[in-house]
Amino acid sequence: MLSGGCACGAIRYECTAEPLFAVNCHCRDCQRETGSAFAPVLGVPAAAFTVTRGIPGYFEVISDRGTPTRRAFCTACGSPLFGAPRGAGEIATIRAGSLDDPSVFKPTRDIYVARAQPWDYMNPELPKFQKLA
Repeated sequence: MLSGGCACGAIRYECTAEPLFAVNCHCRDCQRETGSAFAPVLGVPAAAFTVTRGIPGYFEVISDRGTPTRRAFCTACGSPLFGAPRGAGEIATIRAGSLDDPSVFKPTRDIYVARAQPWDYMNPELPKFQKLA
């Protein structure tokens, strides 16, 4: 089981399924959401994902694919937590930094590297994709 939450503890979540994917996303939306070079993201089945404490805030952005994606955050401390991309099937996208044990995150690829910042160092051993793959 995966579990995690925000920095202040107001929001908690659990996932009872194995991750479907683990990526480093370098799109501009993820850069803005994290305030960093990329977002480390675990995709999990939405049916196995549950918020167990608190009520997160949400905002919506239009992805590079042209579809809306909802992003969840803690309204008290601002921590980015997870997303719900529309048009990507029934998945939730957990921000790896919000996991209780972030060491379980093992990225398998870098995506949206066409949007990566020139100062961003990417692991040369991971496959690189210009867009979503």
